[in-house]
Amino acid sequence: MKTMAKRKKLSLTISKNNKYVYFFGSGKAEGNASMKQLLGGKGANLAEMTSLGIPVPSGFTITTETCALFYEVGKKWPQGLEAQVRQNMAKLEEAMGAKFGDRNNPLLVSVRSGAAVSMPGMMDTVLNLGLNSEVVQGLIIKTENERFAWDAYRRFIQMFGNVVMNVSHDKFEHILEKKKGQTGAKLDTDLSAADLKEIVRQYKKAYQEETGEEFPSDPFEQLIKSVNAVFNSWNNPRALKYRQLNEIRGLLGTAVNVQAMVFGNMGDSSGTGVCFTRNPSTGENKFYGEFLVNAQGEDVVAGIRTPEPLEDMAKQWPQIYKQLVAIRSRLEKHYRDMQDIEFTIQEGKLYILQTRNGKRTAQAAVRIAVELVKEGFINREQAILRVDAKQLDQLLHPTFDPKQKKEIIAKGLPASPGAATGKVVFNAEDAETLAARGENVILVRIETSPEDIGGMYAAKGILTARGGMTSHAAVVARGMGKCCVAGVGEIQIDYSKKNFRAGSLTVKEGDFISLDGSLGQVYKGELETIEPSLSGYFATLMKWADKVRKLKVRTNGDTPTDAEVARRFGAEGIGLCRTEHMFFEGDRILAVREMILSDAREGREKALQKLLPIQRGDFEAIFNVMKGLPVTVRLLDPPLHEFLPHEEANQREMAEVMHISVEKVRAKVNALHEFNPMLGHRGCRLAITYPEIYKMQTRAIMEAACNVKRQGIKVIPEIMIPLVGVKKELDLLKQDMVDTIEEVFQEKKMRIAYTIGTMIEVPRAALVADRIAESAEFFSFGTNDLTQMTLGYSRDDAGSFLGAYLERGIFEKDPFQSLDQEGVGHLIQLGIQKGRKTNPDLKVGICGEHGGDPASVEFCHRSGMNYVSCSPYRVPIARLAAAQAVVREKKK
Repeated sequence: MKTMAKRKKLSLTISKNNKYVYFFGSGKAEGNASMKQLLGGKGANLAEMTSLGIPVPSGFTITTETCALFYEVGKKWPQGLEAQVRQNMAKLEEAMGAKFGDRNNPLLVSVRSGAAVSMPGMMDTVLNLGLNSEVVQGLIIKTENERFAWDAYRRFIQMFGNVVMNVSHDKFEHILEKKKGQTGAKLDTDLSAADLKEIVRQYKKAYQEETGEEFPSDPFEQLIKSVNAVFNSWNNPRALKYRQLNEIRGLLGTAVNVQAMVFGNMGDSSGTGVCFTRNPSTGENKFYGEFLVNAQGEDVVAGIRTPEPLEDMAKQWPQIYKQLVAIRSRLEKHYRDMQDIEFTIQEGKLYILQTRNGKRTAQAAVRIAVELVKEGFINREQAILRVDAKQLDQLLHPTFDPKQKKEIIAKGLPASPGAATGKVVFNAEDAETLAARGENVILVRIETSPEDIGGMYAAKGILTARGGMTSHAAVVARGMGKCCVAGVGEIQIDYSKKNFRAGSLTVKEGDFISLDGSLGQVYKGELETIEPSLSGYFATLMKWADKVRKLKVRTNGDTPTDAEVARRFGAEGIGLCRTEHMFFEGDRILAVREMILSDAREGREKALQKLLPIQRGDFEAIFNVMKGLPVTVRLLDPPLHEFLPHEEANQREMAEVMHISVEKVRAKVNALHEFNPMLGHRGCRLAITYPEIYKMQTRAIMEAACNVKRQGIKVIPEIMIPLVGVKKELDLLKQDMVDTIEEVFQEKKMRIAYTIGTMIEVPRAALVADRIAESAEFFSFGTNDLTQMTLGYSRDDAGSFLGAYLERGIFEKDPFQSLDQEGVGHLIQLGIQKGRKTNPDLKVGICGEHGGDPASVEFCHRSGMNYVSCSPYRVPIARLAAAQAVVREKKK
C-alpha cells in the first residue's frame, strides 16, 4: 500500500474530483483505453470498445483509486460512492430497458475485477447478481425458459457463497454431483428445471448452515457485498503471489466492473467462448480459441467442461462466426497487438465481454512482434519492447530428443510448449516442498485453480485431466513458461490414493513422468533432452536488438562447451572464466591438494608445475572457441580449504591416494579452517601469501595465447585479479604478472596485446576506484560478492530471511537476483565515475548472474558500462534487455 502522505494526497484528489464511477453503454463511454491506471485494463477496454461501436453489454466501472480509498478508510465505501453507484445503475437500467431487482422486468449484472495489469483468475467475479425468489419467477416469465432461470440462480448462489462469504466450493459441488448421480445426468446441462430448483433449495440451506444467515434477497445488499469481495480479493494470497512472481508493483488496487448480464446458457442458440486473434502458443496468424454451447464463461475458463475448437463455430453459427472474425480483425488493428477476447452469444446475438493484450509464450511473443512489423502495425523498436526479455528463457530450454524411445501413456491438449520430466505430485504444497529440496516435479491435477499458483510455479510441468487451451492451467502455464498438457480426459486421478490411472497403468506419487507441452503427450518415466536451436523469427528480433543496443554482451564460461553454447546465443566474449572450476576435473585435484599440503614454496611450485600444462590446455581450448573475442580470466579466488575433503571418510580416501597419513590431511584441514571464509584468505590475498599460484596461472594463460596465435587465430586475453580492495595489492601482483608475461614473450619469441584488471567486489575498492584505476586497465564489478559485502548478508544464509523481507516490502526483489540499485548500485556508479576520472579509457563491465537480469542490465546501460556478462543461456536475454534500455531511454 501507499505511504500515509500519498494516501492523504489520494483522498484530497478523490474528494476534489468526486468521481468514483465511470459509465459505458449505448455507444458512449466516459472512459477510454488510455485510462488503464484509473479504470483497470478491463474497464478501460470496455469503454474503448463501446466507443468503437463493438457490441458490449452496458455497465459502469468503479475506479482503482476507490479501491485504494476502500482500504484507507478501513474497508468501507468512501462517502458518496453508494450514491454514484445508484445513479449509474439507473443509467444502466435505462440503457438495457430493464430494472435491477424488479420481478416483472429483471436486470441482472456481473461484478468483475480489473487491475491496470492483467492478472487472469487471481481476483474474484460474481455472475447473475440480482436474483432472488421473486426475481427468478419474473426471469422465467420474461425468458420463457424455466430451466435457464433456475440454472442462473443456482450458479449465483454458488458463486456468491464461495466468493463473497467464503463457503467452500466443495459444499455446493457435493450437492450438484449428488443430484447428477440420482438423476443419471452426466453433465450439468442434463439436469431438468425441477432438478435445478431443488438444487437451489439445497444450496440456500447449505449457505445458511455455513454462514449462519439467510441468503440475501435485497439486490443492492448483494451488490455491495460483491463489490467489497472484489476489493478484498486485491490482497488475497493468490493475487499477492501473482504480483510477486510477475513483479507487478505500484498499482492502486483493482477496479470493479458492474455490467449487464448476457447469458450463454439459454439453450442451443446461446453459448460462450474465449478467443485469441493469433495463436498464443505459436504466434501463428490464425484465429484461435474455444467455445461451449449453452454455457456461461466460467465453464470455459474453469475447465469444468472441455470446449470445442473455435473453427467448429463456423458450422454451428456461420453468421455469428463471420461477425466475430470481423471484430477480431478490427480489434487487433485498433490495439496493434494480439488480443484475448471473451464473448457470449445470447439467443443468436453476439456480445464482446472483454478484450486485452493476450498472454503468450515466448515463442509466440517473438513471432507476433516480428510479423506485426512486417504487416505494418508497429516499428522495429516497438517490436523490441513487445517481448519480455526474461520470457526468452522459455526459448532457451531443452526439448526431448526425438530419437529416443518414448512410451506414450496419455494424450491431451498442447496447452503450453516445452518439455519437462519430474516426479508426480498431486497438490501444490507437495510441489513447493519437493522443489525446495531441488527435486523436479510434475504437478498433476484434475483441474487447477488460482490457489495452485505456488505449486505451478515450483513445478517443472503441469498435467490436468480437464480443461482446454484457455483454461486456468493453460493460461497461467504459458505466462510462466511452464510446460503444460491439459484436458487429458483418459486419465483417472485419485487424490486420496495419490495416484492416477492411464489405461492399465497406475502412476503413483513419486513416479517419474515426462510431458511434451508442444504435442500434448504424456510419457512414462524420465526422458533425455536436447539443446534448443534458435533461428527464424528469433534471429530476426535479435538482429534488430543488436543494431540498437550499446552494451556488449559476454558470457560467464569456464569450459569450451560453455563458450560454444554462448557463442551460439550471440556472446561477444567471455567476461568471467573462473579458473578454480577447472581444478576439480579428473586427476588435477590431486596436484592442487599436493600444492596445498606443501609447507614450502619449492613444494608448492613443484605441484604447480604439474598443473601448468593442464591449465594451458584449458585456455588453449577456450581461446580456440572464442576466435578473436576477448576472454577475461579470473585468477584463483576461493579459499584453499574448498579443495580439501571435510568428511572423515573422504579424508581417509585422500590420504590413501596421496600416500600420506590421514593425520596430515586432518591437520591441514584444521589449519585452513576460517570462521568466515568468504571474508578470509581468498582471492588476491592468496597470491600475496603464495605468489607462485598467480604466476603459474599467468604463465598458462599467456603460453596458451601464444600457441593459439601461432595457429593464425587472434587472441585477446584479459587477466583479472579478484577481491582487490587496496591499490598496493594490485600493484604488487600486477608487477609479478608483468614479469612472468615478459618471460613468456622472450621464450616464445612473440608478443600479444593483453590487459590486466580487477574485479570490484569489495566496497572499499569502489570507494577508492580512482586510485585503483591508476593500475587497472579494466574493472569488472563482481556483484555477487559486492552485494553480500555491502548489505552484510551471506548469500548462502540469506534465504532464511529474504523471503520475509520481500513479503514485507523491505526489498522489492531478491538483491542477489536483481541488483540493489539504490545501495549496491550507488557504489557501482561511484566506482565508475571515480575510475574514469583517473583513466578515461577504463573498460567497465559486470559479471555474475545480475548480468542476465533485465532490470540490472538496464541499470548497467544507464551507468555507462561497456559490457555485461552472464551465463550462456541468459545471453539472449541480456542482448534484448540492452536494446530495450536504449529504446526506453529514447522515449523519456
